[in-house]
Amino acid sequence: MISKETIPEELLRIGAVNVRPKEPYTWTSGMKSPIYCDNRLTMSYPVVREQIVTALVELIMKYYPEVEVIAGTATAGIPHAAWVADRLTLPMVYIRGEAKKHGTGKQIEGTFNSGAKLVVIEDLISTGQSVIDAVSVAKNQGAEVLGVAAIFTYELSLGKSAFDDLNIENHAVTNYTSLVQAALRTGVIEQDDLETLEKWNKNPETWS
Repeated sequence: MISKETIPEELLRIGAVNVRPKEPYTWTSGMKSPIYCDNRLTMSYPVVREQIVTALVELIMKYYPEVEVIAGTATAGIPHAAWVADRLTLPMVYIRGEAKKHGTGKQIEGTFNSGAKLVVIEDLISTGQSVIDAVSVAKNQGAEVLGVAAIFTYELSLGKSAFDDLNIENHAVTNYTSLVQAALRTGVIEQDDLETLEKWNKNPETWS
């Protein structure tokens, strides 16, 4: 069984996170990044996903012990939300990026009572906008959103400011700093790459 401290190494090993400081990736937003994260891949690795779920449960019990409902963001947050909800024996819902354009037009699948204490599960946080939108949807449907639990955060100041401005609490299993350290430790990057990675993290807009 892997330990929580080695989760960044496992994400690198299975290719859920890739580091390419000399050939940055382009996100959907157009922003350039030396790191690309796709935590959907963890679904295919039982040992890794089990440890991530354990870490998410521990995080939730530490910061949101009064939680009553687990919500996953569509689509990447759904499987981990399901596993966490199952582990905690709690109801689960998932939140679409937009309301369905047919049928009942729902944006939240599943149900909860008004005032239910809810935690949103996200796979990763970059600018934070997608999960902030999900939190707003849940609040508009009557939930008391306690906060967000994510697998990974890029620790961008833009994301931190967005959460702070809306007073949304958020915590992650692992982060950019730990990931970079793991990449260096395992030989994925070299010492010379650290300055590039740190500069991007402090001011990613300059790469766009």
